[in-house]
Amino acid sequence: MRTRLISVLLGLLLALAAGALAAAPSASAATGPAAVAEALKEGPVYVDPRAEAQLSKDQADALAQKIKDAGKPVFVAVLPQAPEFPADSVLRTVRTQTGITGLYAIRLGDGFDAGADRSVMPVNAVRNLTDAVKSGGPVDASTQLNNFVDQALTQAGGSAPASWGVTGADTGVPVASLVGLGVVALVGGGGAYALVRGSRRKKEAAERAAVEKLRVVVDEDITAFGEELDRLDFRPGEPGADDAMRKDYGQALDSYDRAKQLMGAVQHPEEVRGVTQALEDGRFALAVLAARRENRPLPERRAPCFFDPRHGPSTQDAEWAPPGGAVRTVPVCAADGVRLSEGQDPLVRTVATDYGPRPYYDAGPAYGPWAGGYFGGGMLPGLLMGTMLGSMMSSPAYASDWGAGGYGDGGGFEGGDVSGADFDASDFGGGGFFDGGGGFDGGGGF
Repeated sequence: MRTRLISVLLGLLLALAAGALAAAPSASAATGPAAVAEALKEGPVYVDPRAEAQLSKDQADALAQKIKDAGKPVFVAVLPQAPEFPADSVLRTVRTQTGITGLYAIRLGDGFDAGADRSVMPVNAVRNLTDAVKSGGPVDASTQLNNFVDQALTQAGGSAPASWGVTGADTGVPVASLVGLGVVALVGGGGAYALVRGSRRKKEAAERAAVEKLRVVVDEDITAFGEELDRLDFRPGEPGADDAMRKDYGQALDSYDRAKQLMGAVQHPEEVRGVTQALEDGRFALAVLAARRENRPLPERRAPCFFDPRHGPSTQDAEWAPPGGAVRTVPVCAADGVRLSEGQDPLVRTVATDYGPRPYYDAGPAYGPWAGGYFGGGMLPGLLMGTMLGSMMSSPAYASDWGAGGYGDGGGFEGGDVSGADFDASDFGGGGFFDGGGGFDGGGGF
């Protein structure tokens, strides 16, 4: 019976391999955007033969493997400036002909642009990433594309399309591997199952440890917000209170309750984003309420203070650099703005580590979801550049282990789904390849 079962399964595997060979794509006669689309259906990176001097085969293979290892629907094409690739429409045309929901980046000559379906990445995040890689002057294609992909993989939603398979940068069909894996599965299936189960247990244990680290910090945030509500001492029926004030207060209370409920149900680190998002909504509602009570102009909606979100919504942007890092612009509260202007250190949120208290951005990967809920995925790369957390978040392993987060408004399609031409064309407006990176008119339809 055992011998018969093995024979049957091997026969099925050989039939599958033969079918795969029959279905393997032959050399295509397609040209222009059609050739690009055909190649991107088979793998994440395409280099036009006329642009091979920009990105070598080894560089393209390494970039493709990085994307496939992360399992994200990120597509990259390196194209020459040619009539068949008009700058104002090539991004949209490639997306249409590929027909797969994802994030598309194109190096056109020495120019660069990108666009994404909103279910994969929000428009503002695409814009910020595109501007980031275009700033600082011209760079070679490998540096530019790797910089973009490293940041994009931590934020893109969805999964790699099924058409890519599991063969890395090679688009061939691994018939021998299929047969070999089948034999291994028959002979050592029990051992393989044990390995997978052990790996899953390790990952679950790491997630539980990360959640417990986050729980300490988030509970402190929730407590601090509750104390803010108490200090406000607002009574809906007090003299001078109007419906707008009562609405702001109600929103703050709802945010407080929602944060507690969400944190009580958290089982995975990425779920903490919802908690800190709720707290940030509540703090802004309190800031608006305070302005109404004091007859001040209502504040604009801004990100929280970078150094400690418990300081409340930021009031200005200021230049700051972490020790040994590059200067960047961060949102700060009024008090930290004064400290920086006077040459003093800001009051930075610290968390407990094995080496003592450390700033949250130098305390390990677990705090990425916590920061992401406060600042949003599109802001984090620039804010955290050069910090420990920023370096960890730029790796494909981080996206796999800690979750990149999904984004709505995708018309029912998720990243990696085949949607054909059913997508929002304005997200792939193009025309921003050669704007020098200084404006917001390129990438994602800006």
